[in-house]
This record gives sequence, structure tokens and C-alpha cells, in this order.
Amino acid sequence: MTRATVVGSGPNGLAAAVALARAGYDVTVLEAADSVGGGTRTLELTLPGFRHDVCSAVHPAALTSSFFGAFGLRDKIGWIVPDASFAQPLDGGRAAIAWRDIHRTASELGPDGRAWLAMMRPLARDIPGVMDFTGNQLLRVPIRPLTAARFGLRVLEAGTALGRGTFRTEEAHALLAGVLAHANTPQPSLAGAAAGVMLAALGHADTGWAYPIGGAQAIADALVADLRAHGGRIETGQHVTDLASLDWGDPAAGDVVLLDTSPRLALTHPDVPASYARAIRSYRYGPAAAKVDFALDGPVPWTNPDVARSPTVHVGGTRAEVEASENAVARGEVPERPYVLTVQPSVLDPSRAPAGKSVLWTYMHVPHGSALDPTEHITRQIERFAPGFRDRILASHAVPASEREAENPAEIGGDVLGGAFTMLQALRRPVLSTAPWRTPMKGVYLASSATPPGPGVNGMAGWHAARTALRDAGEPAKLRDLF
Repeated sequence: MTRATVVGSGPNGLAAAVALARAGYDVTVLEAADSVGGGTRTLELTLPGFRHDVCSAVHPAALTSSFFGAFGLRDKIGWIVPDASFAQPLDGGRAAIAWRDIHRTASELGPDGRAWLAMMRPLARDIPGVMDFTGNQLLRVPIRPLTAARFGLRVLEAGTALGRGTFRTEEAHALLAGVLAHANTPQPSLAGAAAGVMLAALGHADTGWAYPIGGAQAIADALVADLRAHGGRIETGQHVTDLASLDWGDPAAGDVVLLDTSPRLALTHPDVPASYARAIRSYRYGPAAAKVDFALDGPVPWTNPDVARSPTVHVGGTRAEVEASENAVARGEVPERPYVLTVQPSVLDPSRAPAGKSVLWTYMHVPHGSALDPTEHITRQIERFAPGFRDRILASHAVPASEREAENPAEIGGDVLGGAFTMLQALRRPVLSTAPWRTPMKGVYLASSATPPGPGVNGMAGWHAARTALRDAGEPAKLRDLF
């Protein structure tokens, strides 16, 4: 039986492993940590009974992913689809809410309602077309060219100075700025707009910004169960640092190794060509994330009650403030008033904390490799929009950007996106190729978020890597053939 070794058990690595196991390969997954799941782990980081997501928490792309759709993820685990996809609190008790109902969102945005509908409604109506264009390799003809063209125009509008005139109110500008800032890149930018417009459109789709009951670990557990059901194995505590010393079989016999890791691990292969090595070394990593998980004695006391209804809250104030924060990080500075991405899963999932208590997931953007403990910066910014928040903290667990790589070797310098999110690296991720998952070394494939379609819990990079390996072996496979 042909062997497949997958290094890394994040959602992409597990997706690749499941696909290859179903195709008849003898699959082994090697994971450096003591638990499985990579960015989809859920652990008790603060106090007993408080279950925190280690990396990803909300998964807008999971239920629209073609891989997870074929896998049947929606039916394998329980999901929460909030009425409010994301919120942006402002001073004075004001807030803007992106409701899943786009017409409700538009009505609450007042004079900017029509502009919001014009920007988001055509994309939200054709989420499959948006996800085809953004969830695959960009060097290809999109299946739905009209949707791709609409998406491109909206990205151009939101990612350049053209967007200054799209809205008139502070609320609409802030609502869009908060979602564009997910890309952790200077603002305005086309790359940030591409990520943000996609996420905002997903917020108005039927699946919204869904998240699993009990935590992100449920995603990993579903993949692991399927892998084991098809004969696959997982070995934890296996930190692979050198491909030359890895026993992954015989490439001449068709054995393969797939890397759900930083592409830098490929440089340890003894036969790596100099040109490929130069390309991988020139692949850039960007600003980082510094994370704090809080155990709370009750919900966050937001001044605006509607903010308490949204699991995802972008805490950063106005568009000008969000952009100033992101641009400071890009200059290598720590902003005093940071953009803080927060997730409060307990508002709809009581299983995450003891009765009456809450968990809060937060991170702020910081310069690459920053050693800053973000606890006070984040606490102070949340307190601004939720007076009394500090008094509800029972315990907290902080991970500075400088420590993230030790927990997950793929997060170079604390970059959780798998590489700087720029337009150049959207095409060159990590190399310019129609099949960037394939390396020049026989049997070696890249399967991480450093390959298309980039960051996000959707399993697509893993599926693309597995499909490429199957094609190279003369065994072309489609998702419908495997599931």
C-alpha cells in the first residue's frame, strides 16, 4: 500500500490526510503538540470548566468550503449560526451590527443602507461563486466570471481611496473597517479588502459566521474520526524539523509527504533546488497576533446591548482609529488603542463555561515577533466600550506573539495567517505557479495556509495538496469520488 505522511494536524493537514486515506493510502499524521488539531484545538487555558479555542474560534468559510461540504461537516457536528455575524461598538453607546439579515443591517445603517446593500447583496446572493473565486488558486478562469468581476470591483472600492466616498456615516465606515482589519495588513489595501469583503459577504449568507458547539476542537475531532475509520494514524509529540531524517517511505514507489507547516520545512530536503530554496526564503511573514483568553464572571457588559448578541466583536472604534492601529503595527509599533478581535462564544453556547460564567477569546495585532504581553492593552480597550469588564475577569491566559511559534511552529514570529497577506503573496503563495502545492522534490507537497487559498478553516489547501499528489500518481480524484 502506498504511504502518505502528513506533517501537522491542523485542519488543512487533516483534510489532506482524510482525502488520501479515502483514496486508499496508508496515512500517518505527525503532530508536534501533545494534542491534535493545530489551529482548531480547544483547551482549558484558564480555569477548570472554561474551554478556550487555542487559535481559530469562528469559521465563516467552513460551511461554504467545497471540501467540508463533501465531507459533510455540517451534519457531523453541532453548529451555531448567529443572527448577528459581527459587531463594531463605538463611543457613546453606539454600535453598528452586521446582522445575517442584510436588510435589517441596511435599515439600521440609515442613510448608508442602500450603499451597504449595493456592496454586499450581489455577493451574498452568490456565495458559491465568491468562494470558488477566493477559495481556489487565483491563476485560473473563475467558474462564475460575473461574480468574480463584481467581487473585484468591490475590492477595488474598499481597498483604495475610492472607498472614502462609499458611506456617509461613522457607523457604516467602522463596520466595514473592522472586518477589513482581519487581514493584519496596512489599511487601506487591496489584500485587506479582498479578505474583508469576502468575510462581510459571508456574514449575510445563510451560514453566516458559524462556530461549532463546544469549540473548534469539534472540527478536528470529526476529521480525526474519519481518518481513523479509513485506517489512518496520528502520532502526537512528533516535532519534525528535518525532512532528511524523516522516514516517510520511498518516493520512487509513490510514497508522499505533505507539509501542513511553514514552507521553510521543505528547505531541509537534501535535494531542494537552489531556485526553489531562494523563492521559499523570499516568502515574507507579516505582523503578528498576541492573544489573551479570559475566564469571566458573567458576560461582557457592553454599553450597547446589541453588541452582547454578536459572538464576534471588532473592538477598535472608528474607521480612522482602526486604520491608525493597523498602520502603526505595519510600521513596527504597538498601538496604544489597538484593534482587538474578540469572540464571546458563551453568548450562544453555554457549554463553554460553568453556569453563569463566560469565556472570551481576544487578540490584538502587534509587530512581527513582539514580546508584548497584550493583557492590559486589550483589557483597557474593551473596558472603553464595556465599563466594568475588568471587574468580571476571573483569570486570563496570554500568549505574546514571540511565544506563538513555540506553540505552533507554523506561526513564524506570531504570524497566524501563514505569511504576509499582500496582493503579491496572494498570487505568489509561496511561489508563482499553477500548482503551488507541488514542490520540485519528488513526493513532497505543501498543504498549509502558506498555499492557496490562504488562511481560514476550510480544509481547501489540504485538499488541493492531496488532489495534486493523486494527479501526479495518475489517480485523478474529485471530491464526489471520495465521499
